[in-house]
Amino acid sequence: MKTVEIDATNETLGRLASKIAVLLRGKNSASYQPEVLPEVEVTVKNADKIRFTGSKFATKTYYHYSGYHSGIRARKLSELWETRPTEVIRDCVYRMLPKNKTRDKIIKNLKFAK
Repeated sequence: MKTVEIDATNETLGRLASKIAVLLRGKNSASYQPEVLPEVEVTVKNADKIRFTGSKFATKTYYHYSGYHSGIRARKLSELWETRPTEVIRDCVYRMLPKNKTRDKIIKNLKFAK
């Protein structure tokens, strides 16, 4: 398995997530085939040193709906970043991957260095 290390220092969240998504899908290789899972593992270093542009850090809201009546939860990006900064990055990359059966398999190849 090929390992790619990415340093997240001073990178914006969206641009970093799109780079990671391309690497995880294997779209940067000449032998890209959408139905074949690539043997690539992406490791992100300095995940807590990402920068946010504009006022997103204070105003961006993530919603989770359980399916039950009044089961919607809203959390600000600043709250999530304090508790689990790696989950913010993982969620952003997860949403950039194709919405099919392979998405759960591909996201397992995303690791975070301590």
